[in-house]
Amino acid sequence: MKFFVDTADIDAIRELNDLGMVDGVTTNPSLIKKSGRDILEVTKEICELVSGPVSAEVTATDADKMIEEGRKLREIAENIAVKVPLTWDGLKACKVLSDEGTMVNVTLCFSANQALLAAKAGATFISPFIGRLDDLNLDGLQLIEDIREIYDNYGFETQILAASIRTANHMSDCAAIGADVATAPPAVIKNMANHVLTDKGLDQFLKDIAEANIKIV
Repeated sequence: MKFFVDTADIDAIRELNDLGMVDGVTTNPSLIKKSGRDILEVTKEICELVSGPVSAEVTATDADKMIEEGRKLREIAENIAVKVPLTWDGLKACKVLSDEGTMVNVTLCFSANQALLAAKAGATFISPFIGRLDDLNLDGLQLIEDIREIYDNYGFETQILAASIRTANHMSDCAAIGADVATAPPAVIKNMANHVLTDKGLDQFLKDIAEANIKIV
């Protein structure tokens, strides 16, 4: 499973990228705004830092304007994936942009029917928001499983990009189900390394070597 990092924090992206933990980046205007910098400038810097897809989101809601913004965004770099919402207008924009050879990430997906439509419209990525479904006491992971089955049944090439990841367990669960990609904040990705038994074992190890006065160098 590919790891996308969901942030506009250049330093956080660089740290994870240097460790080989970044296959792409997802961001949005709200995340970039927090940096206080120009959206296009930050997006360009991210595209230069990572080789994988960088999702840049349109701000328009009507198809024609989304297409116009998408064409502008793809001028930033070859690895731009234009992010559009899963609305009827978003699907129209997806079809046009994907036919032009642009990677498209269709976001705000909450049902298998929506995912099916996005695949038919030529989406490169479909982004089901599992955390937001969980917030409503619905099963976000079940949605990933349903989409996986449908796409496999019919050979759709659209990649399942699990989004709204809240926990490290979400990451491993998505991997077990067969999501192609999971995008998560840097803190969630880092938390995947944590385990109470690892901490306990390391504490005991340090105690043992201190008592034995063991030194390698």
